[in-house]
Amino acid sequence: MWIMGISYKPLFHLMIERGMIKKDLVEKVGLTSTIVAKFAKNEHISGDTLERLCAYFNCQPGDIMEYVPGSKTE
Repeated sequence: MWIMGISYKPLFHLMIERGMIKKDLVEKVGLTSTIVAKFAKNEHISGDTLERLCAYFNCQPGDIMEYVPGSKTE
């Protein structure tokens, strides 16, 4: 079985460039702390969340997340 995933490293790089911390995503973007925690775990987020981030950062989805090929597991 192949495990594939999404990484939010680009989001964290974008936040660093803009001098932001995770708490800013809650306060300025209107996300919940639960959603913000999903980024650190590379868990799935909703399209609404993705849209909010893109609107706030004025960017495209690829500027926030990236596809990471998985590895074969047994």
